Order: sequence, then structure tokens, then C-alpha cells
Amino acid sequence: MKKLLVVKASPANSDQSKSQAVLDSFVQTFNHTAPTQIEVVDVFEDAFPEIDSDIYNAWEQLKRGKNMSDLSDCQQQKLNAYNALTDQFLASEVVVIANPMWNLMIPTRLKAWLDTVMVAGKTFKYTPQGSVGLVNNKSVVHIQAAGGIYDNQDLGSQYVKDLFNFIGIDDVYKINIEGVDQLPHKAAQLMQAAHEQAQQLAQMLAQK
Repeated sequence: MKKLLVVKASPANSDQSKSQAVLDSFVQTFNHTAPTQIEVVDVFEDAFPEIDSDIYNAWEQLKRGKNMSDLSDCQQQKLNAYNALTDQFLASEVVVIANPMWNLMIPTRLKAWLDTVMVAGKTFKYTPQGSVGLVNNKSVVHIQAAGGIYDNQDLGSQYVKDLFNFIGIDDVYKINIEGVDQLPHKAAQLMQAAHEQAQQLAQMLAQK
């Protein structure tokens, strides 16, 4: 059974959000193509910890040799939740992320989730020759909607791709939903093309 991790990164639902509508097409096609275990992270609805003083200080205490049981209850709770997100990512085979582009970048809540993926010793390590990615058994699909046309030159697209490449994932696919506001007369055509691309990519990855 395929393990699909779905990361919803829009505060709008699929009736309002172009990225979430295309995400639905991907998930439905993937699940129809192969038996799938689906887990969902909704970065605007789920309560998950961002790196704050509790987590930072907890990491520092652990580095100095303290045990998890020595941390405060709040620190333990936040670290356990943080680590659970890392483990959830590592257990997946395919990760699909869908978000709007805001000010040339991804939403900050998606950045907070991506922080849980970038963990030294788990997803990458430092060596005398430099950093080495430890994750090489996954595919990532990044669905992003933007009103204009940026052709992957926006900071958000580059950031997401660079992060996953950094931890060892070469199979990073991009579905752009671009120009719907800039070219309103082509909006339906652009959305249809994005849906078809999502369906084709979902079939390919489900059968991989």
C-alpha cells in the first residue's frame, strides 16, 4: 500500500482555492490508481509547534546532555509533536504540497512545517566534506497557485525545491497554476491544464 502525505497549505477550501482544487484531483487520482494510506497535514488548521524559545532551549539542553525527562512538560510536549511530524514525513513515500504564492513566497505556516522536515541527523547530516542528504526514497509534488506568471523563478518555488534537494530528494515535481488573474480569459483553460497534469502525475507516481 502506498503511503501518501498530503500537506494542505491554504486557509481556503477547494471551492475557493485553486491550489487545493488541483490537490484534490491529484489525491483522488492517486487513491484510485493504487491502494493508498493517506495522511493529511493542514498547516492552517492543525496545531503543530513552530520553533520558539521552548523548542530552542530544549534542543540546547539536550545537546548539553540532559534527558528528555529533564525538560519541562511544555518543552516535552512541543518536542514530541515536532518529532512526530518529522517521523510522519520519513514514513511517507510520496509527499504532495499545495499552497498559494504570497509575495513571491510560500505561506509562513508552510515554512514552519518544512522546518520539521529539515532535521540534522534524521534527514541530513554534516560531514567533513559538507552536508549530505539522508532521504532518497521519496517523491515530492509541489502544487502552487499564483495570479501572475513566474515560471518557477519566484522565491517560494526555488526554496521548496532546494530544501528537498538538500536532504537528498531528486524527484521533486512542480505543478504551476499561474496567470489566472493576469489572463482571466484563459482561466478555465489554465485550470484544466493543471488538473490534467496533476492526474497524469498522480497516476505515474502511484504506479511507480
